[in-house]
Amino acid sequence: MTSMDVVSLSRLQFGLTALYHFLFVPLTLGLSILLGIMESVYVMTGRTIWREMTKFWGLLFGINFAMGVATGITMEFQFGMNWAYYSHYVGDIFGAPLAIEGLMAFFLEATFVGLFFFGWDKLTGVQHLCVTWLVALGSNLSALWILIANGWMQYPVGAKFNPDTMRMEVTDFMQVLFNPVAQAKFVHTVSAGYVTGAMFMLSVSAFYLIRGRYTEFAKRSMTVAASFGLASALSVVVLGDESGYTAGENQKMKIAAIEAMWDTQAAPASFTLFGVPDLANRRTDYEVKVPWMLGLIATRSIDKTVPGIKDLVAHAQERIRSGLIAYDALEKLRAAPANAAERARLDATGADLGYALLLKKIRPDIANATADEIVQAAWSTVPAVSPLFWSFRIMVGLGFYFIALFAVAFVLASNRQLTRYGGFLWLALLSLPLPWIAAELGWIVAEVGRQPWVIEGVLPTFLAVSSISAANIWTTLIGFVVFYSTLAVVDVYLMVKTVKAGPPPDGPVARPDLRLAIVGAAE
Repeated sequence: MTSMDVVSLSRLQFGLTALYHFLFVPLTLGLSILLGIMESVYVMTGRTIWREMTKFWGLLFGINFAMGVATGITMEFQFGMNWAYYSHYVGDIFGAPLAIEGLMAFFLEATFVGLFFFGWDKLTGVQHLCVTWLVALGSNLSALWILIANGWMQYPVGAKFNPDTMRMEVTDFMQVLFNPVAQAKFVHTVSAGYVTGAMFMLSVSAFYLIRGRYTEFAKRSMTVAASFGLASALSVVVLGDESGYTAGENQKMKIAAIEAMWDTQAAPASFTLFGVPDLANRRTDYEVKVPWMLGLIATRSIDKTVPGIKDLVAHAQERIRSGLIAYDALEKLRAAPANAAERARLDATGADLGYALLLKKIRPDIANATADEIVQAAWSTVPAVSPLFWSFRIMVGLGFYFIALFAVAFVLASNRQLTRYGGFLWLALLSLPLPWIAAELGWIVAEVGRQPWVIEGVLPTFLAVSSISAANIWTTLIGFVVFYSTLAVVDVYLMVKTVKAGPPPDGPVARPDLRLAIVGAAE
């Protein structure tokens, strides 16, 4: 049986690199769209200040984009280094979206990023605008294909276990592509990225206004950020509700753990606004509940129940017993591949095979598992309740805070009063790190919430690792920490240096020779 030290270290390494990589992804998504918006205004109005805004924020986008690429590549290496059995077992499904992401999205984005920076004086205004929007398209397509792959890990549809190859194989790629979990994760994640980009622009602009520098530049940037940020923050909440519904349909244990809901409530279930999970006694104390809210989010109804952890564990015990039948049939089928009766028995119970594999963490000869060991394996399907409970509530609280902050900024910008309230400018500046905190907490909710599975209900995490020593993982883990720490220092240095240098001085109101091809006129 694989050493748990190797499993823990592999999870730690991938978790750290993923969390670090995700520092750059949201800002890339948000700034790419904002660049498109600002350059569109420049092309339509001919006001040079909008060109300078696009170039300045584009420079910060470029720094962030380069760091995101560097950190993302190492994540993919880990599938071969630390998760070799995972790659073997589900590579036919998981590898396809990653390959498409590289061919369709990443190369598109990388190619047009170069044109964005070096094409200002070589392309017409409309041509360069198209390049900018293609950069934004590439960024969002990249997120789409990554989240299709991740969504399949959360809800593995369109694939089936093949006993002849001992691997999961695609049966319907359209189901993989239009996986409801993946689609909900995509729109929710990119909206969170848009909030991050808007907050970054809002905070840096507030910094300039506090210092009394680049005021016209900062006020315009802040106006764009306020409008875009408000729409994005509202979208995050609405689309987060859709994510809650898909999880309620397909990942019931995750919902129960997020709520620290040990016992099934009568429909419609209440949402726990505050509470203190008591893991030892399997209950939640000091609860403050909002009636009906969880039932409406998770089931979109008032008469469907949301199962609690204890009932879901009991159901997991049934699936483990069914999975043991599938495991026995598989063993016999491997010895006699032509045995039609065993193949039929495997087909009937194969959906539960992954649950039986949970027993391998307890004993190697799972066919001889005792009733107590089955109960123990069933309780292992409960993820870490306290981190999920608090991560989710902090994330949601920040989401509503962003709506309020951007709403105030929008009102002040509409009334041309951005420079009147210094307290608000300081609040906007100090809010800079909050979208990243919310994004990281969202990642924790999504990924910790599906443990102990690397593929929900199919492959336990502890079985997915490579057959390597803990010493090897320690070596690469230390190397990644040093490498990423260096990148972090470089990134912060370049960002701070660029922000302090500021944009170039404001240009003239309009450039006389700008050809407004978008409206068929010339000035």
